[in-house]
Amino acid sequence: MSISVPRSWRIQTTAPTIWPFVLFIGVFMLAQVGLAQDQPLPKKLKVGLILSGGGAKGLAHIGVLSELERQGIKVDMIGGTSMGAIIGGLYASGYNARQIDSIFRAADAEAIIKDKLPRTSKNFYEKRNQERYALSLPFSNFKISVPIALSKGLYNYNLLVKLLYHVKHISHFDQLPIPFFCVATDIEQGRSVAFREGYLPEAILASSAFPSLYSPVEIDGKFLIDGGITDNFPAEEMRRMGADVIIGVDVQDDLKTRIDLQDASKILMQVTNVQMMEKMIEKKKQTDIYIRPDISKYSVISFDKIDDIIQKGIDASQTPVVNAQLVALRNKREIYHKPAGPAPAKHLFVESILTNEVPGYTRSYVLGKLRFRQGERITFDDLQQGITNLDASQSFSSLMCRVVPCSDGKDQLLLTLRENPNHMNVKLGLHFDQLYKSAILVNLTRKKNMFKNDVVSFDAGIGDNLRYELEYYIDNGFYWSFGVKSRYNTFNRNVQTDFTGGKLFSQYSLSSMNITYQDFTNQAYIQTIFANRFLLGGGIEYKQLKIKSETLESVAPTFEDSNYISVFASMKYDSLNDLYFPKKGMFFQGDIQSYLLSSNFTGNFNRFSIAKLEYKFAHSFNKTFSAQFHAEGGVPIGNRSVSFLDFVFGGYGFQPINNIKPFYGYDFLSFGANSYLKTTFLVDCELYKKHHLNVGTNFANAENNLFNNGTAFQKPSYTGYALGYGFESVIGPCEFKYTWSPEVGRTTVFFSVGFWF
Repeated sequence: MSISVPRSWRIQTTAPTIWPFVLFIGVFMLAQVGLAQDQPLPKKLKVGLILSGGGAKGLAHIGVLSELERQGIKVDMIGGTSMGAIIGGLYASGYNARQIDSIFRAADAEAIIKDKLPRTSKNFYEKRNQERYALSLPFSNFKISVPIALSKGLYNYNLLVKLLYHVKHISHFDQLPIPFFCVATDIEQGRSVAFREGYLPEAILASSAFPSLYSPVEIDGKFLIDGGITDNFPAEEMRRMGADVIIGVDVQDDLKTRIDLQDASKILMQVTNVQMMEKMIEKKKQTDIYIRPDISKYSVISFDKIDDIIQKGIDASQTPVVNAQLVALRNKREIYHKPAGPAPAKHLFVESILTNEVPGYTRSYVLGKLRFRQGERITFDDLQQGITNLDASQSFSSLMCRVVPCSDGKDQLLLTLRENPNHMNVKLGLHFDQLYKSAILVNLTRKKNMFKNDVVSFDAGIGDNLRYELEYYIDNGFYWSFGVKSRYNTFNRNVQTDFTGGKLFSQYSLSSMNITYQDFTNQAYIQTIFANRFLLGGGIEYKQLKIKSETLESVAPTFEDSNYISVFASMKYDSLNDLYFPKKGMFFQGDIQSYLLSSNFTGNFNRFSIAKLEYKFAHSFNKTFSAQFHAEGGVPIGNRSVSFLDFVFGGYGFQPINNIKPFYGYDFLSFGANSYLKTTFLVDCELYKKHHLNVGTNFANAENNLFNNGTAFQKPSYTGYALGYGFESVIGPCEFKYTWSPEVGRTTVFFSVGFWF
């Protein structure tokens, strides 16, 4: 028989047994807390840091790193994608947040996006190409294609080689001061590739090779692009690496609304982001401390907003939730103060240079472009300049330079070059000036025609005045190079000089006349180039010069129609940073040309020579103001001969031909003589990026046998002043000059559009 127990009895009977147990548990837990404060944790937590890709938005990572350092939190391993790989790699190699901040502030924001090929990195032939064409497109099988990318990313790569020089001996990234990995995308297989070994600058470059912006990178047979395409937040890889606590910094774009999706590029980016956002649901679950900076106002190329973006990273790390998580993590570990990394190296000793076999180009061609030799101590600027020289040749679609340590602190350079499969390009230009009028320039350039190092180029100027230029050039690097050139120029203009010392004007009582000027010139030459700045050369020339005037149609419209054979020698030095708006550098040229034979249309020809000297210097006072000084002169040597090759002055904005030269304050071809001395001063103010306001003046003495008469250095006979505006456009300089001369007594306005040709 069972006995029921009243409910009140159960409470009374169970209470004495439960409460002592609860009290015991509470005391035990308090004891454990006290014990934990006195004893280390049985297991040291490993903290892994993930830095996502996002272009310039990834600068927020620097702000997060600075906050982690302020909190005293040590990062035990780090992984990243794209910009996260760049910043993560620098941090893993030993640099702290302050140093990385300084590195990005010192970097050239424009060059990060698109490789800058400084003018000094090009030889004289390549300089001409840079300063003549607005657009260059690959041309193959009679089809025009689009370049694979805007840039090869060589500025970034060269900078990484320099900054990571102190860890060049480390090929396993686990051995870096902080173990590291980065993620790239194998575009052929469509899957992510995690790099934990290799040559660190190459791995980082591959991880950050944003499609269409940077060329793909080839490593171990894989064709690699930006890791953000397949895995922009590699949380799984960080877990596999052994992280107990994952801190993740996410600077990816959110999905945009239809209002923001107004062009094809944004829609394509949205497609990629849709896939990544789906993956982020699981990736966030694997992240213990998730940091999301508010960088929605910035784009992947907002490198000029570095202050704002870094601050966004700091702000995101100081939100109440994230700050509480970081404080809790800090309290479980020892406070850590990250030391500064080494200062970037400045020099290296090149013991040897090894290159892969490039069927299309000789070793001497490659070494000639580098401009340094084995056994030399060079700066990293020299190394960067050498790689840029190779890139400027447009002979290679890919070029990598590994610095491999040897004995005694010396290094070996391993050059991996991939020949540009495209040997032909179509180039386009557009120009207008008041002498040649309007013209479209169409160029066809082809390399590797008969020899490995040769190039043929054909220009056709189609417009008011037809022109052409054909050149064949064999580039032998350090050694003597060879070339042949043919050109035809013509223009029609009312002028105030008659090329005869005033005889025609006097004979027919004219003050001006309309002329048609035709020049057909052919040259064969040899030259050698030192450091892309100094040229020494010479050759032989055949010239046909024809000048006629409709004004003289009733008498003798053609007053010059002669053929000339001459030899010439030239030396040239050019370190100007820009042809049209130079801010620094120097230009010097000395020429002598001896005319030996002529068909002698006028019957006045005698053998004679013309010597010319030209000097130009540019100096920048600050980012806004710069000044230019230009001095030049010319003189005949030998008996007085034909006057059709005299120096003639006036006008602005045209490509000089023969001895026809610009002069402020005077209209085109206004005065001339067989000898002259001229100086020009110009002060330029770059009011806004690529917008220039300038003032200038020029003075000249020009008369026959000027230096024999002793009047060369007397008060100038010709003066002119100019106020100008210039804009550096994609098709070349657009310039306006308002000029005045006291001798003429009136103003003359000149304007030109596009690269000169």
